Amino acid sequence: MNRTIILIIGLSSALGMAALAEALKDHSTAEQVIEVSARKFEFSPGEITVRKGQPVLMKLTSTDREHGFYLPDFGVKAKLKPGEVTRVTFTPGKTGRFPFACDVFCGSGHEEMSGTMVVTE
Repeated sequence: MNRTIILIIGLSSALGMAALAEALKDHSTAEQVIEVSARKFEFSPGEITVRKGQPVLMKLTSTDREHGFYLPDFGVKAKLKPGEVTRVTFTPGKTGRFPFACDVFCGSGHEEMSGTMVVTE
């Protein structure tokens, strides 16, 4: 049986429905950690799904050379240096599909280095 279901059943029995609702609310606002690596000419993963209103911590790395990460709809812009982790945080305030791209020229094929952030309710 799924541990989350057991936890919910236990909380609802022990704490009552109001406490359960508060516990679930706190869980939904926990920071979501996303790890993204960049290399000529791709991001991995190329599609990232997050939730509206949930804080996001992105850990960005480059495996080969300097790259950029630009997600204009949420004001996210970072330079990625090889072998280093660059951390950026933001909280998406709208749902939809939003493009991100490398904004540091990295050779022929640079213009194809992009991905999509999907923000759900």
